[in-house]
Amino acid sequence: MSYFTDITWSDTIKDIIDIAIVSYIIYHAILLIRGTRAIQLLKGILVLVIIWALSTWLNLYTLRWLMNQMFTFGVLAIFIIFQPELRRALEQLGRGKFLGRTLADDEEFTKLISELMKAVNYLSRRKIGALIVFERETGLNEYTESGIPMNSEISSELIINVFIPNTPLHDGAMIIQSNRIAASACYLPLSENPFISKELGTRHRAAIGISEVGDAISVIVSEETGQISLAMNGQVVRDIKEESLISKLYEELRPNKTTKEKRPAFWKRKGGGTRG
Repeated sequence: MSYFTDITWSDTIKDIIDIAIVSYIIYHAILLIRGTRAIQLLKGILVLVIIWALSTWLNLYTLRWLMNQMFTFGVLAIFIIFQPELRRALEQLGRGKFLGRTLADDEEFTKLISELMKAVNYLSRRKIGALIVFERETGLNEYTESGIPMNSEISSELIINVFIPNTPLHDGAMIIQSNRIAASACYLPLSENPFISKELGTRHRAAIGISEVGDAISVIVSEETGQISLAMNGQVVRDIKEESLISKLYEELRPNKTTKEKRPAFWKRKGGGTRG
């Protein structure tokens, strides 16, 4: 009891700040590995910890000795296994993005949306199928690893060229991380929702599926009808109009949601008005 009686207000405030900072770091560390293969490795480590605890509790000497040997070299193994995630965390920390991820700054984001709309309109007119996925808070590295790495700047010409039929990258999804095309020809999980319309094919099911396992947003161009659709939160809006698509993307993905921003130039109607 003497410990609690000796605590001052300043000590209490320090402890609260200490716990809050550690919790915040752990929270962003979890966001960093969500959607990656590292989460499966963490589950495996958790199983080993449970086995070690049971062996200690039940006095299973041989099993406990074996687990102790594994944990002796476990720290080095963790650095090796989680090397990609640790490197990415340090890169984001160096760029000042670890404690607050954004898609891109305002100017880059406006250009991104402009290039995207040019591409999807071109593909829609010619009924060329496409699936473009935007990463948000939930990491998609597990899925970018299934495709072909690109790490390219975004341009309408590049997006169009990727989805041209009978080219090496056209089959699969394009994933955009931050303001760059991370990978193409990526495999995504298909939604198993039985209430999805039978008219929707694999491309739409993949777009819905990726939005069910995380918070990603997908833009789909139908190969059969040329319709443009938007998938998020396990739902899909089919044949979405251009102004509605721009509005939704700008609302969900823009870097600084807390500030009131002007709509980009490509939003304006001829004659100076805006599309509502």
